[in-house]
Amino acid sequence: MKTAEERWLYTISSKKKLIDFNFKEIWRYRDLLLLFVKRDIITLYKQTILGPLWYLIQPLFTSLIFTLIFNNLAEIPTGENIPNFLFNLAGITSWNYFKECLVGTSDTFKKNENIFGKVYFPRVIMPMSVVVSNLLKFGIQLLVFIGFYIYYIYFSSQIYNITPNIYILILPLLVVLMALLGLGFGMIVSSMTTKYRDLTFLIQFGVQLLMYGSAVMYPLSYFKNKLPNYYWLIEWNPIAIIVESFRTIVFGEGHLDVHKITYTLIITIVICLFGLIIFNKTEKSFIDTI
Repeated sequence: MKTAEERWLYTISSKKKLIDFNFKEIWRYRDLLLLFVKRDIITLYKQTILGPLWYLIQPLFTSLIFTLIFNNLAEIPTGENIPNFLFNLAGITSWNYFKECLVGTSDTFKKNENIFGKVYFPRVIMPMSVVVSNLLKFGIQLLVFIGFYIYYIYFSSQIYNITPNIYILILPLLVVLMALLGLGFGMIVSSMTTKYRDLTFLIQFGVQLLMYGSAVMYPLSYFKNKLPNYYWLIEWNPIAIIVESFRTIVFGEGHLDVHKITYTLIITIVICLFGLIIFNKTEKSFIDTI
């Protein structure tokens, strides 16, 4: 005779293993994931005047400011064959996707406490929907970058010599690494903010500091020459490796370090799985502390 638990198709219980990734359940709720992604895309700029144009304005103005301050005033070199503006736009385009994933998932429990308290579904669907919906923003910004990239190739070829290399085939891997890093860190921060509310205020400040430590507005070689004693902090920063690899791929200048890419892949998997473990553990009792 079957027990009561065996007769049910799904059993919702707070008793779970410490390490329970529950990938099968996430797959069963894939339609809900797509609905949340559609909701995020439609509602984000629904009542704005410029709408998706903000996706274009932000990276362009930031790149222009970085060019004026860091390249023209501070005279930080970007390479003889790389335009300063395009160099900064490449760094910001790759950095923005990670930042949006991290910031968007870092307050998952607080932002969705109402719906979490009313209906059951795998809570990790929420941060995953943020990561997927941000792909649209990244895609638009990448198209903007490609537009300026083509302009410099065809209209400034006598001044700059920029060409992509065969490593451009691993560009999707870099995008996946950015998404998983942002998701992993975001789930960790989101789980901690259920008890430590101060992290909500520190996340924006921390992201700004992380940007300066991720080689977004300068090449790694420049930092190595200026501060060799602290170079290892930037050299082994996974985000800095991704940003620098993105530039190496699109500009064809420098060497793509396969060992560092492998290191970043391992670190990304560890952080993402660790974040998922903490997230799953927190969802059992967060409603009592949020």
